[in-house]
Amino acid sequence: MRIVVALGGNALLKRGEPLTAANQRKNAQIAANALAPLCLEYETVITHGNGPQVGLLALQEIAYEEGEDYPLDVLGAETEGMIGYMIEQELGNVLPFEKPIATILSMVEVDPADPAFKDPTKFIGPVYDEATAKKEAAEKGWTVKPDGDYWRRVVPSPEPKRIFQIRPIRWLLEKDVVVIAAGGGGIPTMYEPGSDRQLVGVECVVDKDRASCVLAKELEADVFVVATDTDAVYLDWGKPEQRAIRSATPDALDKYEFPAGSMGPKVEAAQDFARASGGRSIICALADVPAALRGARGTTISTEAGELEFH
Repeated sequence: MRIVVALGGNALLKRGEPLTAANQRKNAQIAANALAPLCLEYETVITHGNGPQVGLLALQEIAYEEGEDYPLDVLGAETEGMIGYMIEQELGNVLPFEKPIATILSMVEVDPADPAFKDPTKFIGPVYDEATAKKEAAEKGWTVKPDGDYWRRVVPSPEPKRIFQIRPIRWLLEKDVVVIAAGGGGIPTMYEPGSDRQLVGVECVVDKDRASCVLAKELEADVFVVATDTDAVYLDWGKPEQRAIRSATPDALDKYEFPAGSMGPKVEAAQDFARASGGRSIICALADVPAALRGARGTTISTEAGELEFH
């Protein structure tokens, strides 16, 4: 069985924790211990978020005043290497020495005609007052928007079209390698309009769960797991009547709205995979992944599931 596991941002940084190497290392150890049994039993591909890490690099770029800032695609590549290294090393510390592990820096194609480029919505970087934000925007070609009482830079978040490194990922899986790929939604790239297939980096952010879904579909995975800091998908979250969904069809979940900034993209990616592949999508806590594969924990989304069942 082939599984793609998308680790949420909490895999390397718990909510409220300082973004230190020691904290990331500690959380990588926790993730490795949770995933090691899967890696021994199944063909496993691991993806991960990178929001806090790429944000830190962006702040460091702003603080370094000599020369131009590095673009977001380059910062994304840096975080893929950094986070992949930590997960790879910690997995290697718990898996048998003979089990190979590899991190693949993954470029993800986006469409220059994607509507997201006309309406950037993804906030990144530090907060500014209005005057400073507009000054930065004029000097650096940014788009800025108000975010509560402050202003911040916004970038597009286009849909991922494909993973360029899909063939080497398949080759590694055929050799029983645990693969870490498409970190942070992958490195955003596009073919430059009007060129003869000239590939260039893009100043945008690709949603990690959507890119992981594309990867799972291209790999023809049997199961797509979104591991997050919530134990299941809930209806009426935060209310006395909240209910944890045990299983549902993709169509059944269409009747409900989930928060756009948190659970929404995860549910949409899980629905997309289940519809397109006929496989299972699972949303659960990282520690619950083995039990969720048995249907005992988390939320399973499948075209073969019951209409809507609760824990």
